[in-house]
Amino acid sequence: MAQDGAGNALCFALEIHAQLEKELYPALRAARPTAIALDKSVTEHNEMRESIVKLRTMAADTPTYDDTVMELMRKIIHHVAGEETILLPMAEDVLAADLRNLGTQMNLRRLQLVAHRPAEIAMNSAGAFPILTFSIAGLAALAVLKISRTLSRTPRGMR
Repeated sequence: MAQDGAGNALCFALEIHAQLEKELYPALRAARPTAIALDKSVTEHNEMRESIVKLRTMAADTPTYDDTVMELMRKIIHHVAGEETILLPMAEDVLAADLRNLGTQMNLRRLQLVAHRPAEIAMNSAGAFPILTFSIAGLAALAVLKISRTLSRTPRGMR
């Protein structure tokens, strides 16, 4: 089933986010082993994963596609509210000494996760932002043309 670029981009971003949090949770769990908020967040991630799987199997023109996206968005909004009011303050409190290091590790991990899917990112960007993608591609083509013309006019000894 063909999904639209925006739907792919949304699913991809959420998958990356969920993976990063999944890898952060053990540090939070070690610092605060009885944190109910962590259990709740794990459950919410599992629900979001189910919605992502459902969305990825639907074509963008399926009658229930928009409802499925809205259901996922409601879950995200609810999840983010819990993160911002409970989990992030808890992380700042119990992991204060390691927060900068954890942030660096998460940013590096995000780059690793994204690096394995450059074609998907390019396709999602092209589908979600076609005007921007074609503008950038057009500018790149003009730059290549300009460079090739400059090189063809430059005497051989000066290249």
